[in-house]
Amino acid sequence: MAVRTETELYAPVKAYLEELGYEVKGEVRHCDLVAMRGDEPPLIVELKRSFSIPLLLQGIDRLRISRSVYVAFELPNKGRAPHGATWPELRKLCAMLGLGMLTVRFYKTRKPRVEVQCHPPGDDSLLLSPPRLSKPAAGRLIHEFRERGADYNVGGSTQRKLVTAYREKALHLALLLREYGPCSPRQLRDLTGNVKAAGMLQNNVYRWYQRVERGVYRLTPLGEEALTVFAHVVAALPVPTQEEVQAAAGRKRAKAVKT
Repeated sequence: MAVRTETELYAPVKAYLEELGYEVKGEVRHCDLVAMRGDEPPLIVELKRSFSIPLLLQGIDRLRISRSVYVAFELPNKGRAPHGATWPELRKLCAMLGLGMLTVRFYKTRKPRVEVQCHPPGDDSLLLSPPRLSKPAAGRLIHEFRERGADYNVGGSTQRKLVTAYREKALHLALLLREYGPCSPRQLRDLTGNVKAAGMLQNNVYRWYQRVERGVYRLTPLGEEALTVFAHVVAALPVPTQEEVQAAAGRKRAKAVKT
């Protein structure tokens, strides 16, 4: 069963990795799929409908971030290796490049099956010419992964706006402005736990906020529209109840009196 887009590979590969104890998120800093488990280095998977040179090139580029990189594609009809090669030849090629390989077999009536054709070799001495690991790039990937509250993207997507950690936090501010009306940066910081709330309101990257007076912001029509467009994200964001807001304000007043 030929898949139409690589996004169809995302759900089976994600489910497979989650069964192994990984937390999985899609489209993290240009990587189709990123998985984290404990303190292990990030596991990266690049998805394509079929085995190809562009897929291998993507995988090689990701070796700058982690040595745990896999390429994944649909298992060809009848389980034959693609391009007239043999599976041992493809496994040897991936090992020389430093990559692991996953295949996904789709069925008409059963759930897809993910198979590991080979794991990354884990030894740079076996590789042809491994790119140097970039700790800054790896750090940015891990930070972005951990800052996201949930998995809102489908790996392999190309024609839809991605939900980054920044966009998720910006939507949270917009949601609370809709729920509570005009607020100060400090109020929004306390309600969301976002220490960068003031800077996000001032920079106003998406034009979702408007300053109505010194230290007070409200939601713009563009912000209202964004809450509708990203309704699947908004539904997962926490909104404190009025009682929680009042309780937090009371604690703050009490602390101010003591000081």
